[in-house]
Amino acid sequence: MNPVSRRDFLERSALAGLATIAGPRVVSPEPRAPSPEPQPFELDEATTAGLQEGMRTGKYTSRHLCELYLARIDAMDRRGPTLRAVIETNPDALAVAGQRDEERKAGKLRGPLHGIPVLIKDNIATADRMMTTAGSLALVGGVPPPRDAFIAKRLREAGAVILGKTNLSEWANFRSSHSVSGWSGRGGQCRNPYATDRNPCGSSSGTGVAIAANLAAAGVGTETDGSVICPSGANSLVGIKPTVGLVSRSGIIPIAHSQDTAGPMCRTVTDAALLLGVLAGVDPADAATVAQPAATDYTRVLDPSGLKGARIGVARGAFGNPEGDRLVNAALEALKAQGAVLVDPVEIPHLKDYGDQEYTVLLYEFKADLNTYLAGLGPTSPMKTLADLIAFNEQHKDTELPYFGQETFTLAQEKGPLTDDAYVEARAHCRRLSRAEGVDVTFAKDKLDAIVVTTGGPPWLIDLVNGDCSGAGGNTSIAAVAGYPSITVPVGYSFGLPVGMSFIGRPWSESTLIKLAYAYEQAVKPRRPPRFLPTADLSVR
Repeated sequence: MNPVSRRDFLERSALAGLATIAGPRVVSPEPRAPSPEPQPFELDEATTAGLQEGMRTGKYTSRHLCELYLARIDAMDRRGPTLRAVIETNPDALAVAGQRDEERKAGKLRGPLHGIPVLIKDNIATADRMMTTAGSLALVGGVPPPRDAFIAKRLREAGAVILGKTNLSEWANFRSSHSVSGWSGRGGQCRNPYATDRNPCGSSSGTGVAIAANLAAAGVGTETDGSVICPSGANSLVGIKPTVGLVSRSGIIPIAHSQDTAGPMCRTVTDAALLLGVLAGVDPADAATVAQPAATDYTRVLDPSGLKGARIGVARGAFGNPEGDRLVNAALEALKAQGAVLVDPVEIPHLKDYGDQEYTVLLYEFKADLNTYLAGLGPTSPMKTLADLIAFNEQHKDTELPYFGQETFTLAQEKGPLTDDAYVEARAHCRRLSRAEGVDVTFAKDKLDAIVVTTGGPPWLIDLVNGDCSGAGGNTSIAAVAGYPSITVPVGYSFGLPVGMSFIGRPWSESTLIKLAYAYEQAVKPRRPPRFLPTADLSVR
């Protein structure tokens, strides 16, 4: 979960708005000096289509691609700027890649990701030799998940090679109200590749950094409120938070079933659209997926003229970060130049009226959903309940609680069952104000195809003493609380630091959002790869 959004709805007075290879390691209080800028990488900014063409022509094999990316991970996470983006690499990656190469030789391609190396967040279960820990030392070396998460299974069926697991804000940033995004007890502090003293946002921090730094072809994150969108914006990526129910959550360490989802984090809209098509699907183990429409090839909606005639509302009431607003305002001119009809401004009723109630819902569902996940690990797992995790953290304060506590865990543990009136009323309140009396009103009144907002401001400084700082802004709750889709795309840089713009849509409108984002991307081509500077480039605004 994105802590900036969380603190918005908690109205924290201190806020204005908002990797390691296998094995535990805790970041030191003193940031390590980054190495000089890395040498050019053969696969810099490589696309899935480009890699597939390389394998088709024999320029590459899947095994060779994995070798190149694994060497890149070693250079960037161990010997380079120590980004700490990858928490663990897959010891079987090269063997799996070899199998994909043999299948290709035999004329058998599993799907659109055949042989493509991908990274997934370390809260997505895999039934292999990798661990699934949510970044916590409490689950290191414990009982492995009994099966792949549904989306991990989908990736394998599409031919992908799961190269490793990425670092994250521990427990998806739902352990403390004073946390530092990108920090986990297992992985240490993940760092933004655009300026390594800056935060990568979270909770899908490692995925955001890894894909921005070209440590894999594509990545998967998870979101409850901002955890795909914010790190995608902070790392100049395209991130898609789908409609809740489009992508299965089974096998993913949860926060809250009413808002949780997984989503693609990629360098291009095309790759994000392709990956979303792989991840989406009906899962009998996740009842929310039954309502989704028929399977869609999202790459079929990619149209450079996709903005022409589109009605896009500009939610000025959700703006507020000067640098983010400046860059998004410039992007709005590009939307108009491509034929979009801007309804500027539009008002979203009750935009800030459900924060405390959202937090109540998340606390209740976190306890219930996490206890269910832990029970699924079986009777031999030492961690069976949230109470066990709280006790573990108290017993290992030096490694788990060196910078911030676990008051969110404690508050969740105090909650009762999901039949409590407080929970039932809070969830109904959130659904009503975010949907029927909220964003639905705006879409209907102004006949909109999408609503656009700033994703947030430039990434903030890493601060292990005070936690995540103020002023970053963030507008992820609009879609998150409603369970509606959103997509963020890069719009530019403030002092070399990335800023994104988000399109928000109605339920199941991913195709529309992808079409709009792609047309903008093709017209502007805003993404630049990171320079791995130690601080922001104050000479370039």
